[in-house]
Amino acid sequence: MTHILSTETSQQSRLASVKPAMVRSSDLSVPAQATPLSFVAVTACIILVAIDLRPGIVSIGPLLPQIRQEFALSNAQASLLTAIPAMLMGLLAFPTPWFAQRFGRDRVILIALAVLMVATALRPFAGSIGFLLAATVGVGAGIAVAGALIPGFAKKSFPKSAAVLMGVYAMSLGLGSTVAAGLTEPLASFEGGWRFGAGIFALPCLLAIAAWAIVARTERRTNAASSVESVSTKAGLPIRNPTAWLVALYFSANNILFFGFVSWTAPMFREYGLNATKAGLVLASFTAAFMIANPVAGLMSRNEDRRLVIGFFAGLTLIGSVAIAVHPDLLPFLFIPLIACGIGGSFTLAMILPLDNATNANEANAWTAFVMGIGYFAGALGPLFLGVLRDMTGGFGIPLWMLAAVAFLMFALSPFLQPHRQRLARSAHRAIPNA
Repeated sequence: MTHILSTETSQQSRLASVKPAMVRSSDLSVPAQATPLSFVAVTACIILVAIDLRPGIVSIGPLLPQIRQEFALSNAQASLLTAIPAMLMGLLAFPTPWFAQRFGRDRVILIALAVLMVATALRPFAGSIGFLLAATVGVGAGIAVAGALIPGFAKKSFPKSAAVLMGVYAMSLGLGSTVAAGLTEPLASFEGGWRFGAGIFALPCLLAIAAWAIVARTERRTNAASSVESVSTKAGLPIRNPTAWLVALYFSANNILFFGFVSWTAPMFREYGLNATKAGLVLASFTAAFMIANPVAGLMSRNEDRRLVIGFFAGLTLIGSVAIAVHPDLLPFLFIPLIACGIGGSFTLAMILPLDNATNANEANAWTAFVMGIGYFAGALGPLFLGVLRDMTGGFGIPLWMLAAVAFLMFALSPFLQPHRQRLARSAHRAIPNA
């Protein structure tokens, strides 16, 4: 009896010590305290920003043949136009949470969107490859900083609906990609050159800036009455967490595939005999399928253990990648969208996984920065390596098999992506009765 009473007392004391922390965490998760904006308003702002975060990269793919011809670039040199933004999306993800804490999240996002708009607008005026690459750096920097802060905003605003918001975010990225892929070549042909097609996508940035200015003004009015920022604690990068490294590796593989196919699908099928319009439509089918798969993955994954859904979408990517590697010009309008469905669903899941492992907005920013920093930097290697291998081998056969190998790696990681917090909770639950 004494042993039973002492065991119950020790259990109660442990639960009592945990309870205050749980209360503080839940307080931080109350949507009413987190943001004065409605769910619809938050969703609309995320959509307007996300739509602008891919055309600066995707629009270059259909224009690469013209840009290469005008500036006399090799495939490896041309690949820098998509590799640089991806590299910056990785490198700038690490300091972005510090920027947000030091200067304010909304101010940093507005500056990033302004840089993106100006850099995109300057591209048509490039008279040299150096100027074009410098504008590309601005495009990458704007995309990197703004994109790294959206997941934390979603986690802080509506924690219980963060997965839904990330699905909307990913779908909106796909929508921007699809519009850019489908319209860039016709717009360039209509105006007689690549410059108009490269610069026109600066205009939608105005809507994104206006939307986030509303977010900033609304939250600034109520910021004094909110104690969320003063209560929340700073979170460091999860460098010592094995799950974080697995998620980062998974996101890296997905980004290598995404940037590789986005950059080289149109030029590749031009080499296989398709005209510029049809090659652009193949790329548009990729981005459209990517966009459709984004919310589907979120709807299919209803709990934090998402490994079966992760494996399903990674499997689609693997099947399509192997098919294209075996017979590149066989049914491109089937297998390219199949690959995109897998990559699109995997992208949504990769954006949700850091939030699954975080308890508040600061942890979400830290996990997102870590995963995106590694994932996007690795993703930049995709188009670069493809361009180098294309120059070395004289064709896309070996580059396509490299992408198939990356797809296999992503599929192989799926059984190991159970959230870290879920494993800890189960371990703690099993340990209490034996205390």
